[in-house]
Amino acid sequence: MARPITKIASQPVTEQDRQNQAVDSVLASLAQNAEGIQEAIQLLQELHDSGVLGALQAAVEAKEDIAKIVVGQIARPPVTNMINNAMAAAGALTELSPDTTQKLMKGMTKGIQKAEEGLRSGQKVGIFDLMRAISDPDMNRAVGFGLNLLKGLGEGLKEDE
Repeated sequence: MARPITKIASQPVTEQDRQNQAVDSVLASLAQNAEGIQEAIQLLQELHDSGVLGALQAAVEAKEDIAKIVVGQIARPPVTNMINNAMAAAGALTELSPDTTQKLMKGMTKGIQKAEEGLRSGQKVGIFDLMRAISDPDMNRAVGFGLNLLKGLGEGLKEDE
């Protein structure tokens, strides 16, 4: 009786076989995605024709020089001041209620529109106009808001001393 087979010899995969499998895989992907690949080629051609592709390639090749310039610009005092101010403003906004901020922004927009109308009309404002304006409920609300804003601003400035 014959002995059972206990070891199966596998054929070694040659480098040529691996390359052939890779080429077959790429060709299958090309066939499955032909339309998308053609659109990508058109896009690349248009980028090349317009010079964008060349500029992008030059930017990638000069990435170290560009990075040095960007870091140098960011490290300038005006830029760091702007970043610090933006962060401080964002921090202050986080302390406000979104409803209050929304009301304030709506009021500012409406106020700017009214101010523009007043400028276009060229109407002169006298002392009696100011006295009459204070009795208007909207004006009185804005003046009260402004006075309280100034009071809070003054208190905040005193705390920093």
